[in-house]
Amino acid sequence: MAEERRTRARPTSTATRRRAASEQGPEHAAHAARERLASLISHHTEGVSGVRRNDDGWCVVVDVLEVPRIPDTTSLLASYEVQLNQDGELMEYRRVRRYRRGAADE
Repeated sequence: MAEERRTRARPTSTATRRRAASEQGPEHAAHAARERLASLISHHTEGVSGVRRNDDGWCVVVDVLEVPRIPDTTSLLASYEVQLNQDGELMEYRRVRRYRRGAADE
């Protein structure tokens, strides 16, 4: 008979969890920022226009549809800056820009 081996899960330290979260990269940070922001502000997230790593975790710029209109080019969107810590938890967010979908950047 083959002998079964059992492995015990080791408790993870805070440093190990931080390393694991930060190794997941910008894709994970962008996804986490979109999910957390959408649950707080109850608006549809359109996408991510920026991801930047900082000392404490990630800064993600999430684009949000705030006021849908017809035609769609007149809808109001906003850009939110979302700060996540190393574990991917939301630390803060703020709206940094509000604009019409059809408006060009200055």
